[in-house]
Amino acid sequence: MTTPDRWRAIERLYHAACERPEEQRAAFLAEACAGDVALRTEVESLLASAPAAGFMSLPAADVSILNSEPSFTGRRIGPYAIQARIGAGGMGEVYRAHDSNLGRDVAIKILPSLFSTDPERCARFDREARVLASLNHPNIAAIYGTEDAAGSRALVMEFVGGDDLAQRIARGPIPVGEALPMASQIAGALDAAHEQGIIHRDLKPANIKVREDGSVKVLDFGLAKALDPTRPASANVAGTATPTVHSTKTGVILGTPAYMSPEQANGAALDRRTDIFAFGAVLYEMLTGQRAFPGEAAGDIVASVIRAQPDWTRLPADTPPGIRRLLRRCLQKDRHRRLQTAGDARIEIDEAYSEPDEAQPVLVATSRRRERAWLVAALVMLAVAVTLGVPYLRTADVAIMRVDIATPATDAPMSFAISPDGRSLVFVAYDEGLARLWVRPLDATTARPLAGTEGAAYPFWSADNSALGFFADGKLKRVDISGGVPQTLATAPSARGGTWNADGTIIFAATGNGSLTSVRSTGGKTSALTQVDPPRQVGHRFPQFLPDGRTFLFFVAGSQETQGIYMGTLDSPRIQRLTAADIAGAYLPPGWLLFLRQDTLVAQRFNTTRRELTGDPITMADRVGFDPAFSSGAFSVSRDGIVAYRSGGAGPRQLSWFDRTGKPLGTFGPPDDKELVAPSLSPDGRRVAAHRTVQNNTDIWIYDGARMTRFTFDAARERWPIWSPHGDYVAFDSDRTGQRHFYQKRSDLAGAEVPLLESADEKVLNDWSPDGRFLLYTLVNNPRTGWGIWYVPLSGDRKPVSFVETTFLERAGQFSPDGHWVAYHSNESGPYEVYVRSFPGPGGQQQVSTSGGIQPRWSSDGHELYYIALNGTLMAVPITMKGTALEPGTPVALFQTRIWGGGTNATQGQQYDVAPDGRVLINVVTKDAAAAPITLLLNWKPKP
Repeated sequence: MTTPDRWRAIERLYHAACERPEEQRAAFLAEACAGDVALRTEVESLLASAPAAGFMSLPAADVSILNSEPSFTGRRIGPYAIQARIGAGGMGEVYRAHDSNLGRDVAIKILPSLFSTDPERCARFDREARVLASLNHPNIAAIYGTEDAAGSRALVMEFVGGDDLAQRIARGPIPVGEALPMASQIAGALDAAHEQGIIHRDLKPANIKVREDGSVKVLDFGLAKALDPTRPASANVAGTATPTVHSTKTGVILGTPAYMSPEQANGAALDRRTDIFAFGAVLYEMLTGQRAFPGEAAGDIVASVIRAQPDWTRLPADTPPGIRRLLRRCLQKDRHRRLQTAGDARIEIDEAYSEPDEAQPVLVATSRRRERAWLVAALVMLAVAVTLGVPYLRTADVAIMRVDIATPATDAPMSFAISPDGRSLVFVAYDEGLARLWVRPLDATTARPLAGTEGAAYPFWSADNSALGFFADGKLKRVDISGGVPQTLATAPSARGGTWNADGTIIFAATGNGSLTSVRSTGGKTSALTQVDPPRQVGHRFPQFLPDGRTFLFFVAGSQETQGIYMGTLDSPRIQRLTAADIAGAYLPPGWLLFLRQDTLVAQRFNTTRRELTGDPITMADRVGFDPAFSSGAFSVSRDGIVAYRSGGAGPRQLSWFDRTGKPLGTFGPPDDKELVAPSLSPDGRRVAAHRTVQNNTDIWIYDGARMTRFTFDAARERWPIWSPHGDYVAFDSDRTGQRHFYQKRSDLAGAEVPLLESADEKVLNDWSPDGRFLLYTLVNNPRTGWGIWYVPLSGDRKPVSFVETTFLERAGQFSPDGHWVAYHSNESGPYEVYVRSFPGPGGQQQVSTSGGIQPRWSSDGHELYYIALNGTLMAVPITMKGTALEPGTPVALFQTRIWGGGTNATQGQQYDVAPDGRVLINVVTKDAAAAPITLLLNWKPKP
């Protein structure tokens, strides 16, 4: 058998020969191999079969090397117990393993041991693996980390069950109706990776897993680049890579002949368009059961890729014309004429069954004059329709129209709703520094704010259009459109939407992690309407009554197997899942379900009697805003079928420094459009931990100057980071087990994540005591008292202890620098105020704020306590210590902030921090972050 040293010699000579002109190779090898005729013969044979074209098939001798690797079954690698080998290939062997720390199964790819003999290559691989780990997408198998496996490198990945696409195709062509949803998911995965500057380079059916429910997972993203044995470090440019032949000693394949693009086969520089070509080849094979570029030998296949065309007559007769065009565009030899983005491929697939003009805006013209004429016509039609009654617009034979409604500035772009009759909009926006509800009649040119609705979120209409339900101060409230004082109906500590039917029943989600509750619109006793099934289900959210006023839609947050849009009824506890989803949906009369695929709003036919979806989704709008952490989407529907939606999210946020006068002192990192939340300064003030949501996955990130480093990698939600007293650890909470537990991890990313508190209680991490002995947290949905503040000792039995437990809502606890006091905010007096209480007690609380306040923070010396006033102003309260007593002074206004969430968002934790030198770091909504207008989609009538 060929020895490892022999393979190293073959590899070196092979790559050296590839770098020389073909006419010089024979002389070079004759000199380099001297009297070793066998060595020269092996290298010349490899050159003959793969002549420096950026590709080389796996030599038979390589198989013996791979098969000689020791089996890892029954062994342990770090916390992973290896259970069984589940596959092998050119990049190594794959095993199923169990993670004893986190209680989950993972897939571990053991790279060939010869790969690990080159320190530079290993370091390059680790760097690349960290980049790949940043990919978080429901259709991409996640990379969790790397491990050392007895001298070999091991890659820890998400375990994905089911057949791969190659196995599925081996059973015959996939019907069009089944293949296209899979292809859409594959395109979505490619699009998400390309947005991060990562290309796959080896997309093929064997690298795509298909679950029983039809969902897909793309495997081995970017590994060809990560394992490239010859790529210099300087070639690590996002989105571009130069392919090389693979290492003969490891069997690393930098492309598979039947799915390679012509530029890849020719050794040219690669970009995302090489994946587009591979995607086209995969889709062709799905539909036909045959490869687009067949051939017996590798050379024949490569020649076909470069010169031949697929046999288009093999496509099934029911292949939509749009898909035929898509395949031809994906498989163009010239990449400049090829489809340019995977996102466009996904849109083409989703619209395959619709007419080209079904979901297109009418405001398209061949000249500026015609465009303006159409715009005027659209606005006139809208005004006539609203004046005479929107139903007229539904019956008029007019084209689809989209009309924008501008709103004042807001940091709550998801909080809006169109009235059932389609005549008015309600939305949350700022008014004199306070977030309030605004109502805009569509037959008027202005909107008006509603008094008494400060801090409102998630408004919803009464069935008769006369009143609004909304959430503020931890309560469900209602207010009449005609005016008057809002009325409190029920407690809702962390609400997630509501709906109101014609007989006066309101269904609402009091928290994001509980069941749906019903209450009369006049107030009174509340009743649980649904029952959460933990740990598979986390919470029920965003209900919406259907036209009969008895059945309703709602969203279930939970595991991948259970999460989605469900249907329930007031008459029975039985619920039924309609479709998997990441965001709540909405009903569009007559008989459509609206939901988001990534940021694309689609409609699918919905039979409410049979409780089933039929047909294929039709695209309605792109780049629609959504909030994956809250499961909400920026769209709303009227009874008459008008759709209101908003593009984008709340806009970029940026960590910015200010002095106590409000003078800007610079920024900490770039503007961030990934829903940056809860910044926490390290004790020395040099680093910041925060959580961000990237591709629907929330993780902890650490900022060090202008550099951002991902800190957690689990597919679950990791949130609310806090630093240990010396800055060597970061604690956070995670729902990776279906329940929220607390973990800690070294801030330098060394070592594993260690559980700190595992309990069935719903909880939110607040602070770490200065002596390192206690964690402070908010207990959510206590059956006896609701929300309160607790602490847990980090030694001994770690039994949680109640600190503040009332019938009101207490949150956001913060230890004083000496650890003897805790500041927090509570709604005991109505609006939230800031209080201080001695730790661990006993002792009563003292109110610190005077006219409302949230998010307390201490100065480093404990002589001041800061908080955010209702209007977003940063306040400072002098603190005097007299013996064991604390005396707060009079609050002083420092400066008006542009803090994310403003001064009324009491549910999102502290959005600022104070450095040891007194500078204030604020999670600022950037000046260019004004919300996009609300768009009205009118007269959407797809053909039967």
